Amino acid sequence: MTLMLKLSDHLIQNAEALALEVVDNVLQRMNLHIPREEKDQAVAMYVEFLKYLGDEIVNEEENIPDFLIEWSKKNALRQVSPTGKISDIVLRYGPTRIVFIDIMTRISIEFGLSIKDHAFILKRINAMLDSSLNATVLGFERLSEEFKEKTNKELAILSAPIVPVKSGVVILPFIGEIDHSRATYIKEHVIPKIAMQDVNWVIADFSGINTIDRENALHLHEIGNMLRLMGIKIITTGMHPETARAAVQAGVNLSSVKSFVNVKTALESI
Repeated sequence: MTLMLKLSDHLIQNAEALALEVVDNVLQRMNLHIPREEKDQAVAMYVEFLKYLGDEIVNEEENIPDFLIEWSKKNALRQVSPTGKISDIVLRYGPTRIVFIDIMTRISIEFGLSIKDHAFILKRINAMLDSSLNATVLGFERLSEEFKEKTNKELAILSAPIVPVKSGVVILPFIGEIDHSRATYIKEHVIPKIAMQDVNWVIADFSGINTIDRENALHLHEIGNMLRLMGIKIITTGMHPETARAAVQAGVNLSSVKSFVNVKTALESI
């Protein structure tokens, strides 16, 4: 039996012990504590990693196993949250490489491998870790965009709810920052809902908005025009001086719109 065959058999037969050694040494190097479930998943993955490596070095294949890519994507998924950081995962790859180099150097010496064979094994380990790192980062970026888009949609729904107050009158309170995506949502979803109701008056309440830029002031002006074209009268309330200034600078004519300090006063005027 050749030395590489012996090494292959050793990696496969001792995969569990070596995988646990890898994970424990990485955590120790980083002074890191992770949940038991996450540690068990990492050990299970490295068991497959080492078995695959054992098969690969005798079959002279240079592929990247699917299980490694899937595990990397799951790592990315765990970090997709408002407080999640991809660096928490990426920073583990450096110590992982060092641990693998130490373990494989020890084993290579025990088996009397040549420098060429030792270098080949390290090359394959690094190639697999590089693919895992790429899959983690790319997966995080893709999932982050999906998470951001979903969050923006949820915020858009909350940022302009339709509040019926009495027959023919609804309040449209603008909450938070009105950006392009939220303005688009209002035009495409909120306005059609108002059109389906028997509405004569819309009270656009700006008390939940402190500042607004020129572009978004134009968006709100366009929303107002859409309502007026449907024969709906508009009253504005709670507009801060900064918001009014931004609207005027954007070329929005506020003189034709009734404006009140608060919703209570506006309702009394109808």
